[in-house]
Amino acid sequence: MGKGLIVKFIGVALALITSVAPVRAQVLLPQIDVNWTRLNSGMVGTSNSIITAEDIARSPAQNLPDILSREVGVQVQHLLSSTNGSRDGVDLRGFGAFAQSNVLILVNGRRQQDFDLQGFDFSSIPLNSIERIEITRGNSSTVLYGDGAIGGSINIVLKKGSSPSASNRVEALAGSFEYWEGRASAAVTSGPWSVGAFGNAIDSAGYRVNSVLRQRNVNATLNYSTPNLGGYFTVAGDRQFQGLPAGLNNLPGNFPFTLDTPWQSNTPLDWGKKQAINFATGFNATLSPGIELIVDGGVRRKFQQAQFFSYLDPTTFLYNINAASPMNYVDTVMTTSSVTPRLDVSHRLFGLPNRLLTGIDIYNTQYNSDRPTAPGLVPVHSYDIRQTTAGFYAMNTTAVRPDTDISIGGRIQRNVVNARDTYSPVNDPNAGFYANNPQIPPFDQGEWQWAAHIGIEHRINSVFAIFARAARAFRLGNADERVGAGSPFAFTVPSFDLKTQTSYDVEGGVRVSTGSFNLQSSVYLMRLNNEIHFLPAVGVDINLDPTQRIGWETSALYRITNEVRVRGGVTYLDATFREGPFAGNEIPLVSRWSGYAGLTWDILPKLLTLDVTANLFGPRRMDNDQINQQPLISGEATFDIKLGGQYDRFFWSASVLNLLDKHYYDYAIASGGIAGGPFFPSGLPPTIGLFSAFPLAGRTFLVQAGATF
Repeated sequence: MGKGLIVKFIGVALALITSVAPVRAQVLLPQIDVNWTRLNSGMVGTSNSIITAEDIARSPAQNLPDILSREVGVQVQHLLSSTNGSRDGVDLRGFGAFAQSNVLILVNGRRQQDFDLQGFDFSSIPLNSIERIEITRGNSSTVLYGDGAIGGSINIVLKKGSSPSASNRVEALAGSFEYWEGRASAAVTSGPWSVGAFGNAIDSAGYRVNSVLRQRNVNATLNYSTPNLGGYFTVAGDRQFQGLPAGLNNLPGNFPFTLDTPWQSNTPLDWGKKQAINFATGFNATLSPGIELIVDGGVRRKFQQAQFFSYLDPTTFLYNINAASPMNYVDTVMTTSSVTPRLDVSHRLFGLPNRLLTGIDIYNTQYNSDRPTAPGLVPVHSYDIRQTTAGFYAMNTTAVRPDTDISIGGRIQRNVVNARDTYSPVNDPNAGFYANNPQIPPFDQGEWQWAAHIGIEHRINSVFAIFARAARAFRLGNADERVGAGSPFAFTVPSFDLKTQTSYDVEGGVRVSTGSFNLQSSVYLMRLNNEIHFLPAVGVDINLDPTQRIGWETSALYRITNEVRVRGGVTYLDATFREGPFAGNEIPLVSRWSGYAGLTWDILPKLLTLDVTANLFGPRRMDNDQINQQPLISGEATFDIKLGGQYDRFFWSASVLNLLDKHYYDYAIASGGIAGGPFFPSGLPPTIGLFSAFPLAGRTFLVQAGATF
């Protein structure tokens, strides 16, 4: 069950209640294996950064969302205060509740964005399996990877058996709230062959009642590599059980617990499960000098189940845990298959060196979701949605001078969506109350979309460089957005027909590198049309009036000595509506100011290392507060500290997260009123001052020990 659907159910329920890591700025990306990623195609003019395996090992953070939050332009939304990042949302350049749909996640250069609102589950990737993380900000990645990269792309490159940082390794972690984790990895190389396997197992009681987590992840890769031919086969699987404590109201009401008791839950029976398995394979072959063929293919299959309960006594209409009854059960199966052949060509044009990356992406996703009130019952709705995309792209980079590069690229893509809703009143608790047929009308659509990028980088000298780009991109609505809340308590019938979201970006910046000091700074303007958004009061998704983002991001790293390094970054982001009734209002869940600062000190090289990180975000509007009248989510600053070391083959660490024991939340949803229905035909307005928030844990401890062999 995805975060987006959880939020939707919470929003609809609240409406009814009211009626009753450190940036490593670099001038150039390093050379990267083409069978892993396309970033080495030279997408000139973009703001980018790299997080290495060493950075991850040093960081006090123990999950990917928190590690990524140490990057400029990244804001994180935590729902469940989970140590491993389960259900967390990562936002690039200010998309709030729909960040997951506007940040494209890649694993080894292959898109992993699922056709639902859960998006990518960061907790499914073992940290010890990561070679590096490549972040490209802005919408230019759409040209190479397809839709969904409006805010940017995050490419997680996994270790291979032949990777320098791959090793035979075992480790154990233990921490607050009965957190236990075991990690293991193994790597073997023999001639051109190598094998790498990584896995972890997590159990945690969680900070809040009913936030228990059990997770198992594993991935393994077989590689073959020679100068002119290479290939790989990867398999990854994960299983998860997650308790689902909903948000807590700030004011007393029908529910017994409020934010005054942040560890409690008013939904002690709700739960979600997920099982997934991924297969990917491909090869790269040198066809002739300067021409390489790369072919990838894969199948990803995901199963999700979730059960939500009604806790209102049908006789008294008051909260009664003993009268809890099943309200909505979600059983979703999603299968994505793909094939992505491409050519990497080094050539000369008008005597100038060029590099061309061109290819075809074909993706097919089948989404089937049954929505009965409980397992084994007749589904109230059965959703059957298929999306097929076929795109052709090309990106050419030209060294017009030894100190100046220009890249020009484009993509054309055919998108086809077929959607059906089978409605059965047999088990619908609201059957007979609808003014209209609650079945969503069938939908069939085919459209062409396009993306384009032009970028330039000029190196004034060995220290100072300037860059700029302009791009156009698009994003398709996903299955959950077309379905809406999918709840028996949503009286407004959604439409599968959502317009495609488009964006136009311009950006310019500077890079500075002196060896001991690195800096990257950029400013940008992003203008969007038909941005897709969910309205809890109605229970459906809509296309917003035109919006925009204006931002400034700066990150720096300074090596004081060989043993001491400091880092910092600051982001300013003004995300607003530019037309319509909310013109000038702020986009919910986007802080104007955010930043980080950190210190790494090798007290005794390898034997003892200290890492201190501070992370802050400014006030932000609550989800569902487009009118900008509800209270703000307060800004906060947290400090994490980690002390660790290594002796021979043994290593250890001790971390304290949220050192100052701050009790806060970074996600809240405001009262949205209630849309017209059988009981209140004219609807009810939102209750100003009423909201539901997801409280986060205070000070948390974590210890780690392990060995390589």
